[in-house]
Amino acid sequence: MQKKYSSLIILSLALLCKVTNAQETIYPAGPQQGTTAIIHATVHVGNGTVLNDATVIFEKGKITQVGSGIATPANAIIVDGSGKQVYPGLILSNSYLGLKEVGNGVRGSNDLAEIGENNASIRSIVSYNTDSKITNVLRSNGILLAHVAPEGELIDGQSSVVQLDAWNYEDAAYKADIGQFIEIPSFIVRQRGRGFMRQPQVADPIKEAFNKVETLKKFFTEAKAYLQEKNHVSNNLKFEATRGLFNGQQRLFVRADEVKQILIAIDLAKTYGFKVVIVGGTESFQIAPILAANNIPVILGAQHALPNTEDDDVDQPYKLPAQLTRAGVLVSVSDMSENTKQRNLSFNAGTAVTYGLTKEEALSTITLNSAKILGIDNVTGSIETGKDANIVISDGDILDMRGNQITKAFIQGRDISLDNKQKQLYERYKFKYKIK
Repeated sequence: MQKKYSSLIILSLALLCKVTNAQETIYPAGPQQGTTAIIHATVHVGNGTVLNDATVIFEKGKITQVGSGIATPANAIIVDGSGKQVYPGLILSNSYLGLKEVGNGVRGSNDLAEIGENNASIRSIVSYNTDSKITNVLRSNGILLAHVAPEGELIDGQSSVVQLDAWNYEDAAYKADIGQFIEIPSFIVRQRGRGFMRQPQVADPIKEAFNKVETLKKFFTEAKAYLQEKNHVSNNLKFEATRGLFNGQQRLFVRADEVKQILIAIDLAKTYGFKVVIVGGTESFQIAPILAANNIPVILGAQHALPNTEDDDVDQPYKLPAQLTRAGVLVSVSDMSENTKQRNLSFNAGTAVTYGLTKEEALSTITLNSAKILGIDNVTGSIETGKDANIVISDGDILDMRGNQITKAFIQGRDISLDNKQKQLYERYKFKYKIK
């Protein structure tokens, strides 16, 4: 019997070793050591400026010099940028990264939403999974920062910006709890589902939508009164979670596509003095001057989509970024597609170039504009002195599917790995079928 147990132990250890060896060896880079200089590169600053044959120098994670004709420090690690394009690290301005891995069908991989319609005190950052397989794929496409947000029924919870090279959520937190996400209910009556999957309809869906809006307003009114009290009999965590909205330290991100939804969001901004950001904004072009007049930015969803209504132009989603930009609205392009898992961010911006934006304007929609909307433009979003060295190097145009060939990336000066699961599988089957 003892011999049998010994054999089982040996077998278990052997299997454990095999599993351990099979794990990926993609891990976060250590802090930047010394000084790094990217030389002879075409530098796209992110603010519309392009520098030819330029040098970017950074140390201790910060950019120290940018420009042409700069002397390279004698002890610097040299990165030859000849013939290459240098960009700010791309920013995914609306994301479920690290909160949902496989999809709605696999509940164990989904930590995106909590039960109930009011989850104001929920912090998405504590559920962020740094081991997501999606993360490494995004980095390979030049995405170095992501705005991670929960979803829900009405008041979703707090969102955070993460950097994509971390051991745990504490390391990943680039700027935690930057805003509160809410959902404005739809005012369009749709029959949902088919056959036995058909969803039951409420008696008056429009009235129900207005009731939910009143619920939102009641919550914010009561929260304001609570925060004005000097002493509380007991603490209310949901009200406490809105403190940043009222003192201007947080933003209210409003998921809204229809004109009526967007107008309600503007009303919330005026009523409570919130810094409001529209997320989605499919019909925002119809009231773009109103958004510009109220200084309300828009984070767009997937541009590779059908029009929202049958009356819209067939190319309406493609030209939306240019329409808003020309109207004076601060625009960020994002990618919330379930099919691409958000990796097509730069290509969505590239589509906007075909439909009215210049290349540098389109680049800003996924770098500096995104940083401004998220309140982190003082430290990232462009390649400028004093900002974090979040930098991407590509062999070609990062906005083009053929040119986007990321060869190197730095997050806060750290030379990060660009390996990922898909590259590993590619090499695995190349070996299997002896493809050279």
